[in-house]
Amino acid sequence: MNQILAYYTQQSVITDPGEYAHLYADLPSDIPALCTVTQNMLLHIFWIPAYGVELSEERKKEVNIRTVAGMLARIAELDDQLVTVPRTPEQRLVGNCRDFTVFLCSMLRHKGIPARARCGFARYFTPGKYEDHWVCEYWNADEKRWVQVDAQLDSIQIKTLKIDFNPCDVPGDKFLNGGKVWKGCRAGDIDPALCGIFEMKGLWFVQGDLVRDCMALNRVEVLPWDCNALMPGPDQQVSEANYELLDNVAHL
Repeated sequence: MNQILAYYTQQSVITDPGEYAHLYADLPSDIPALCTVTQNMLLHIFWIPAYGVELSEERKKEVNIRTVAGMLARIAELDDQLVTVPRTPEQRLVGNCRDFTVFLCSMLRHKGIPARARCGFARYFTPGKYEDHWVCEYWNADEKRWVQVDAQLDSIQIKTLKIDFNPCDVPGDKFLNGGKVWKGCRAGDIDPALCGIFEMKGLWFVQGDLVRDCMALNRVEVLPWDCNALMPGPDQQVSEANYELLDNVAHL
């Protein structure tokens, strides 16, 4: 177990702040405060109107920035103060759930706390649905368990979504990683047609998030729309050989 925890304490190519690590000076140590810092840096692309701002299409392209170092570079252009200094919504980087997750992972790893990104499905955005989402897991040394944290959920989103749980300890039935949903679909316990985002849904989508989650567990925190040979399109059939492979991956 110590080797696993040491592995997740190390930065990945994605989460390494690089030359912008100085912006992490004076980071708080508790999880809620680190979530507040994350929310101070990012503005979710789907929630922009809720914060009373209008941003250009050019600004919205920031959601494609892949690495934390790249995000911090852009954040410094918008406001070059430490990330702990409050900033207006206009001064925040446009991102998505994956970006909130990798930022929190980056800060936790920077402080020597084991952390990892998880890709899967949340049940608190649309009633009855399993919606494509990312959260961060960190190792709680006192309780000796991995704890799920949704750094995206600030006071505005908590109120709008009527969240009734602690975002810093998301229950296992509220967010399910890709492996759990894949196993649920294969067992007939979860309807794949309820899994996805917007008009994209089905077992093919679950397969994609299963693979992205596996990659994240290996500290390769890809963008939500990154694809590879094990991520089929909606019209592609999964081979029996791949079913066996994916069933094994789902048990990680």
